[in-house]
Amino acid sequence: MNPLDLLLKPSARRFFKEADTIPGFTTGNKLHGYIYLRWPYFYISMATGEHPLARGLMRFSRLLDKLFPSRVEARRKARRAQKASGGLRYADTYHGKVLPTEEATKLIKIGREVKLTAPESVVPYQLARDIVLKNPDHIVVFDCPCRAARKSPCSPMDVCLVMGEPFASLVLEHNGKRARRISVDEAADILKAEHARGHVHHAFFKDVALGRFYAICNCCSCCCGAMQAQRNGVEMLASSGYVVQVDAEACVGCGNCVQFCQFGALKARDRSLQIKSARCMGCGACVSKCPKQALSLKADPSRGLPLLVEELDQYASGGQRA
Repeated sequence: MNPLDLLLKPSARRFFKEADTIPGFTTGNKLHGYIYLRWPYFYISMATGEHPLARGLMRFSRLLDKLFPSRVEARRKARRAQKASGGLRYADTYHGKVLPTEEATKLIKIGREVKLTAPESVVPYQLARDIVLKNPDHIVVFDCPCRAARKSPCSPMDVCLVMGEPFASLVLEHNGKRARRISVDEAADILKAEHARGHVHHAFFKDVALGRFYAICNCCSCCCGAMQAQRNGVEMLASSGYVVQVDAEACVGCGNCVQFCQFGALKARDRSLQIKSARCMGCGACVSKCPKQALSLKADPSRGLPLLVEELDQYASGGQRA
C-alpha cells in the first residue's frame, strides 16, 4: 500500500484510484479535485472573494496594478487573444447546466448507473461533459458553500445535492458536521422546496471532479458564485434550452413573477410583462408563480438543447436530437 493511503479516508482513496483510470488526468488535476471536494467551503469562499485571504490578495493585486499599469493592459491583451483563438476558457473547466424542476427530479430519481458524454449542443463547453453515475441513489445534502461564504446568506443552508460515488462519500466523510446522507425522496423534496422559493437548479460539472457531473445545486442570485461570475461575463451557466413565454391575453401585469426571476429577465410595466429573452435561462422558477397561469417554457434551439433524462441512452449511443 502507498504510505499516503494511510493518511486518506476510504472515499479519498477511491477518488484517487478512479482518477488514475482517466487518460490525461494529471497529478495536479488529482490534487486540485481533492482539495475542491475536501475543503469546499475554503475553496468557494476564495473563489467568490469572500475569504479574508482572498480580499487581502485582491487588495495586493490592485496595489500592483497601480504601481505597474502595464499589468492591466497585459491581462486585457491575454483575454482578447484567448477569445480570438477559441482556446479554453475558465467556464470550460467549471460550469452548470440549468435544469427545470421536472428534469432535476428525474435525474435524482434515475435509479440506474449511467456512463456517457453529453453532446456539446446540450452542455456547451469543451471540457467536463461526462455524466457517470455510480451508485446514483447515494445522495448527500450539505450546506451550500456559496451561502456559507456570505455575511447574510439565504436560508436554508442545506440545499446542495451531491450525487453518486465517489463524490457523495468524499463530501460526507470530510464534512460530516455540515452534510448528511438522504434518500432519493428527500432529495426530491429539497428540489421542490427550493423551486417554491424561486431558486434555480444547476447540474454542475468540473474538470477536476473527474471531468463529470457531480452535484445539483439550488441557487439564488444573491449568494451563488456561478451566478455572480455570469453577471461579470464569465459564462459558467448554460441555458436549460428553454425560454419563458407569456400569454398576453391571460397576463394582468401583476409582477408577482418578477420577484422570483433570478436572472433579471422579467419586468412588469403598464399592466403587461416584458421579457428580456437574452437574459432568460429557462429555469422555470417564474412559471409556477403566475396566479393567472400565463407563463410557460418553450424550447429555443438557439440557446442549446435541454438535458433530458429520458434521452441519456441516446447520448451514450452517440445519437443526438435534431
